[in-house]
Amino acid sequence: MSLSTLDAVVVAAYAVFIFVLAQWVSREKAGHQTDTTDYFLASKSLPWWAIGASLIAANISAEQIVGMAGSGYAIGLAIASYEWMAAATLLLVAKYFLPIFLANGIYTMPQFLEQRFGPTIRTVMAVFWLVLYVFVNLTSIIWLGSVAVMQVAGVNQDVALAGLGVFALLYQLRGGLKAVALTDIVQVTLLVLGGLVIAWLTLGQIGQLYGDGPGIVSGFKALVAQAPDHFHMILSANDPHYKDLPGLSVIIGGMWIANLSYWGCNQYIIQRALAAKSLPEAQRGMVFAGFLKLIMPIIIVLPGIAAVLLAPNLAKPDEAYPAMMRLLPPGLLGLVFAALVAAIIASTASKINSIATIFTLDIYARFAKGEQSEKKLVAVGRVAAALAVVIAILTARPLLGGLDQAFQYIQEFSGFVTPGITVIFLLGLFWPRATEAGALTGAVASVLLSLVFRFGGIAALEAVPFMNRMAIIFVVSLLLAMGVSLARPQVQQGAGIRKEATLFRTSPGFNAAALAILAILVALYAYWW
Repeated sequence: MSLSTLDAVVVAAYAVFIFVLAQWVSREKAGHQTDTTDYFLASKSLPWWAIGASLIAANISAEQIVGMAGSGYAIGLAIASYEWMAAATLLLVAKYFLPIFLANGIYTMPQFLEQRFGPTIRTVMAVFWLVLYVFVNLTSIIWLGSVAVMQVAGVNQDVALAGLGVFALLYQLRGGLKAVALTDIVQVTLLVLGGLVIAWLTLGQIGQLYGDGPGIVSGFKALVAQAPDHFHMILSANDPHYKDLPGLSVIIGGMWIANLSYWGCNQYIIQRALAAKSLPEAQRGMVFAGFLKLIMPIIIVLPGIAAVLLAPNLAKPDEAYPAMMRLLPPGLLGLVFAALVAAIIASTASKINSIATIFTLDIYARFAKGEQSEKKLVAVGRVAAALAVVIAILTARPLLGGLDQAFQYIQEFSGFVTPGITVIFLLGLFWPRATEAGALTGAVASVLLSLVFRFGGIAALEAVPFMNRMAIIFVVSLLLAMGVSLARPQVQQGAGIRKEATLFRTSPGFNAAALAILAILVALYAYWW
């Protein structure tokens, strides 16, 4: 399949517009020299709407759209827990994590670890995150993006792979985080509109084929009636996909560990909030992102479930979203395709900027000989960004070319390390007696235990669902980290970390919005249990 002339014009117009907009917002006042605060933290001036939109744009990419739609096709609505539970996690991060980070002038997560524990763990975790971001996250974003571009637009996949990576690099190369964050409101608007269009049209077609007419209400009722097994949030133990989403562990177990690590300790995500004008502005942005998370399953998961009826014989679940896009008429296909490309570009650009931030500030600036000027550090960040893109383009196919449900594989691989990361940050933020030796023990134990569970050749351990595995490993790593911290206390603990109780006070507006999000979540889970 290839795009019509009208569709191609729509996509090209979007690409030109968003590139020009990114360069325009990146401009500086005459005589001002871009420094590291400007480039990596958008001059610490982001408003709430840019923070919220940028959080979603960074998070929702091809691995989410293509991958979660594929899991919706295979598993059903239960996969929406990744979106809905994230809304609750954002509230916790906004209330308890952000106040500490912003009060202490944190600009990278490795920097926080050094300030709280010591220099060794900063270096270890900086290297770890660079490897994870380049070889897992960045490669998965552009790989799954290239799959979608190939299937919908008929573009050679290698060309699409290189094109997405290079465009995202050039798009943010001049302005850094400012270029990314201040254009993400456009990207998210297009993503939401495009997703709603495809949900509306696919439900309309289902209503016409299986229901009382082409309306979306008729279509949704028919979809629920025809695929009832795809509309349960909590899977039973005899469900064939229980290993992916193991029942109550989704809402009271391992998913919290993954979510706290991703939304609260992940440079790629938290960097937007660290660049806020103020703490209240950052918290408003997190709440805005939480409300956006509530509607994401309509945009991402629902089309995958619709494909169960409209494209029942797909070779792979990850073909579900592109298959639904092919049902769209010219013009609308271009709009939805542009929305998909917007998500890929925004997420890729965000990841590139975070890689450059960690490499420049946590590796290069600490180990380079001599005083490094702000101009030199920004230049190093740009070179690091370019190298990361080249590496990701070259390694994407060998690493990800053989996967089926890419989203689930990425979640499982990330689950090897997220228990340890969550342990480190929870202890660092909230337990004054935690030491660097204890934190390193928790991190190492998380990886080693995960490898034993997954590849140790012990059938009983390999059968444990990865979400339950994360919960078990989290508890063991936490106990080991606490034990080592008590056995080997440090002379100084958290000397550079402010954490007075007044930091955690939130405004009445934040509290009301948080209660609204939680009430909606309770209603959703109660209805679709």
